[in-house]
Parts: sequence; C-alpha cells; structure tokens
Amino acid sequence: MKTAQLVDRLDAELDTAAYADVDASPNGLQIGSRSGTVETVGCAVDAAAATFESAISAGVDMLCTHHGVIWGGVERVTGRSYELVSKLARAELDLYVSHLPLDGHQTLGNAAGLASYLDVTSTSPFGEIAGLPIGQAGQFDQSTSLDRLASSLEALPTDGGQIRTFPFGPSDIKTVAIVTGSGADFLDQAATAGVDVYITGEGKQKLYHEAREREINVILSGHYATETFGIENLASEIEQWGVDTQIFTHPTGLWEGRNREPYSSAPL
Repeated sequence: MKTAQLVDRLDAELDTAAYADVDASPNGLQIGSRSGTVETVGCAVDAAAATFESAISAGVDMLCTHHGVIWGGVERVTGRSYELVSKLARAELDLYVSHLPLDGHQTLGNAAGLASYLDVTSTSPFGEIAGLPIGQAGQFDQSTSLDRLASSLEALPTDGGQIRTFPFGPSDIKTVAIVTGSGADFLDQAATAGVDVYITGEGKQKLYHEAREREINVILSGHYATETFGIENLASEIEQWGVDTQIFTHPTGLWEGRNREPYSSAPL
C-alpha cells in the first residue's frame, strides 16, 4: 500500500484531526515521508530505542506507536530525541503515532479494548477533554467484587508490577469507568458519573484521598499494561486492509511511585 494512502486511512479511522488542538502529541505521521510504499507495519506502545531496534531488525516499513517521540512544540532536536530521530532516519523507518485518538476510539481504542477484555456491556464514551472522549464507561451483566476485577487484570503484561486497589466504594460492583494510562485526573468525572469502580493505569498522590472522599473504588493496573489493547486492535485493523503487521512488546511494569501491595481502607 502507498504510504500516503495508509496514513490517510489511519487518520480517517482514528479521527486524528479532531484531537489536533487538545493533544500534546502531534498525531499521525510524526516522522518520515508520505512517499513510498508500506508492506509491513510494526505496532508498539512506546516509540523508544528498544521498539525501533525490534522494528528495524524485523524489516518493517512503518512503526505505529501510541506514545511518540515529539511532545508539544519542537524547538530543538538534541540529546535523546536526536538519537531516536536519527535511528529512524538511518533505517528509513516511518513513525506513525496515535495518542489520545487511540485512547478514545470507541471500538479500536485502549479503553474499549480493556472494557471488552473485562466483559463490560452497554458501553458509552467517558473522560472528556474539550468534548472529546478518551475513555469508556459501562456495566457488568452481573455484579462483581474489587478482588475479582483485580485478579482478572493480573493477566495483563504488568512485567512483575502489582495491581493496586483503593477499596473505598461499594463491595458489589456493577458499573465502571475506564481511562487507560495516566488517568488520575479523571477520577472526579468517574465519581460524578456515579460508577462503582474507576480503572486506570497509574495514579498520583491525590488519587488516594480523592477516591476515599468520593467513596469510589479505584484499580491501578499499570500504564503500559492498560495501553496494549489499542495497538493490538490497530494491528488487526491494518491486517484487514491487506498490510502485514507485527507487534513488538516491551513492558515497563511501572506505576506512579513504587509498586506496593494493594492499599487497605485504612489511611496511610
């Protein structure tokens, strides 16, 4: 497939243009040229040396990642940024990035994938930035417990990290809101929506107190672990367009702060 055709098709499917003014990541073709052709696409969560090396060794023509190399306005390309860009240029490897668009896509996105994994039904968009969704909410057909949900999430690629829970909400869980990655700032939206549990990747110090005060359960499942779904779904979609794909995995096992046992309801 022509590179320009693939880029345009990805942009259209992911609604890339809609997020242009709200995302610090310049989404779409971030590094590379629209000329040329693409026979194989590599997909990974992070644009990092490890994934670049995997893609180059595999001989793919384009790498699609969730986290890119460029954030915010570009004034200089030096240090690590220079090394990464140079690595791509020398290998003639194009980099396509989809950050918030891939978070918010209601069928291919990270939150949608995690919701499907947990058998969440009656889903709807959740977690708005300037009117654009980056997550998903829904319900379970049968009520569940925080422990059962946490156990089901242990199968994700946590790379040795521990699922962390804040058990401050109801013991019988029926409704859920999800924002993958670093979604601590959307706890208030989840509490206002009245869901029983909020699931995200990593937290911040304030999340503990906010969850306790708003009486809502929270599960932290790892930033990387919750953001593998979008890339996997995107790879499947690209395959249907007649382009071969490969997925490169490099789990980080990282949460905010140090990993620890799940919190009890007692204050720390």
